[in-house]
Amino acid sequence: MLVVLSPAKSLDFDSPLKTESFTEPMNLAKSKELMDILKKCSEKELMKLMGISEALAELNFERNQTWTKKHTLENSRQAILAYNGDVYEGLDARALTQGKLKWAQTRVAILSGLYGVLRPLDLIQPHRLEMGTKLKNAAGSDLYKFWKESLTKQVCDLVHESGSNVLVNLASDEYFKALDAKALEAAGIRIVKCIFQELRGDMYKIISFNAKKARGLMTRFIIDNKIVKPEGMQGFDIEGYAFDADASDEGNFYFRRSV
Repeated sequence: MLVVLSPAKSLDFDSPLKTESFTEPMNLAKSKELMDILKKCSEKELMKLMGISEALAELNFERNQTWTKKHTLENSRQAILAYNGDVYEGLDARALTQGKLKWAQTRVAILSGLYGVLRPLDLIQPHRLEMGTKLKNAAGSDLYKFWKESLTKQVCDLVHESGSNVLVNLASDEYFKALDAKALEAAGIRIVKCIFQELRGDMYKIISFNAKKARGLMTRFIIDNKIVKPEGMQGFDIEGYAFDADASDEGNFYFRRSV
């Protein structure tokens, strides 16, 4: 069973490293191809391309200029420890033992606009490139055209290497649509999407911030309990969530709570 996550825009390259174990990203040649395009963008062009402030454009212009294909512990850190958004607050990877990090290495993958797909211990350098960014490249007008075919094949291989045929979707729609779901299903892969909702009034709704954190909590639950079958996720009961069997089906698992 392979879990796929989205990355985060917030990064932490300052906290003490939990481990010196690392692996090299699988797509560095393609990452360099994209970064070569980004390096040519001025700060004003980055502001327009990414819809970011002048300060963020200045920061990411500097990041782009210093990015290099050679990734080491001196200029990079492991993806699961570098990302620092809502999902990763729930995951709390810095509290994982070496053994749990090793277990997660073959069962968790992070989709990335710059790196394509990352295993937890793959090194990344500071960057900002969301999958939905309309960055013109040799393959077309956006990153979906650039990544879809190769990314789908790599994720398919990672699912099978995990010893299962199940792909657990804990990524956002922006990132998951970088994969060709029909091609994955044609390859015999069962996709299970986890949906986290809260009771608001008389209806269950997705609350974005809380749902993101819950994706991280579920990932941590899977790692802590070494869950290898989707049915094992149904026991998830952290922070008041409970599996709703009536609302769920084979491809969609609903977890709900009353706040």
